[in-house]
Amino acid sequence: MCYGHQRSLSPGNHFNPPRIHRPPNGNELVIEDLRGRLAQTEARLERARALEAELSRRLEEMKRFVSVIEILENYLNRRFREQQEHVAHLFATGVVNWRIFISEWNITRF
Repeated sequence: MCYGHQRSLSPGNHFNPPRIHRPPNGNELVIEDLRGRLAQTEARLERARALEAELSRRLEEMKRFVSVIEILENYLNRRFREQQEHVAHLFATGVVNWRIFISEWNITRF
């Protein structure tokens, strides 16, 4: 006998009972709202962590840059003091005056 509109209940044929759609109650609405807010919070947290990682990387890069600048500054200060001492020594020994005399002599000679 065949009933036509009914499904077979044999094991090979999966029977899915029709879902009953009922309006969500207050608790379900609260749960859905909390899930949505949790997803938003997790997304913001992920963005904040990515930003923190980027800022940490930039900070380390800036620290290296400052270290290089400090090394250059120390080197240039030391070279400047050495040059000052050298010039002071040349003036004290009269070597500069002699060189000025020679350079002036060469200019006026030609």
